[in-house]
Amino acid sequence: MAGRYYEEFDVGETIEHEKRRTVSEADNQQFCDLTMNQQPLHLDAEFAADTQFGERVVNGLYTLSLAVGLTIPDTTDGTIVANLSYDDVEHPVPVFHGDTIRAQSTVTDKRETSDGERGIVTFHVEAFAVNRDDELVCEFDRTALSLKREHAED
Repeated sequence: MAGRYYEEFDVGETIEHEKRRTVSEADNQQFCDLTMNQQPLHLDAEFAADTQFGERVVNGLYTLSLAVGLTIPDTTDGTIVANLSYDDVEHPVPVFHGDTIRAQSTVTDKRETSDGERGIVTFHVEAFAVNRDDELVCEFDRTALSLKREHAED
């Protein structure tokens, strides 16, 4: 198990996630198909060529999901009870096919639950396009209900 327990997070620390992923056309197509999102900006090259972007834009919810996924091994893999919220999601610039995405998480808040058996941790997650000089492509706050080590089941 790679994730951390509640006690192992420190408010203010930034976790640089080593995993990266290059977004492919197939990733975008499959995500759109699975979610039934047929927005031509994501799927139709000719349509997208006539937009301000000049090419297809990767589905923003895929970008958000990918950013979350990149953070899991270093934060909540095997130590989470539940994700409680995703707040203040922003996509300052689009992601395009071929962009390589990396993420970092900063612990912005933590508190014990009222029973003291678990803890709530809030992360500010930022995703960057490595191949575009680490341009910020998505950011959001993620709040998770985490296990405390002493109350984790063996």
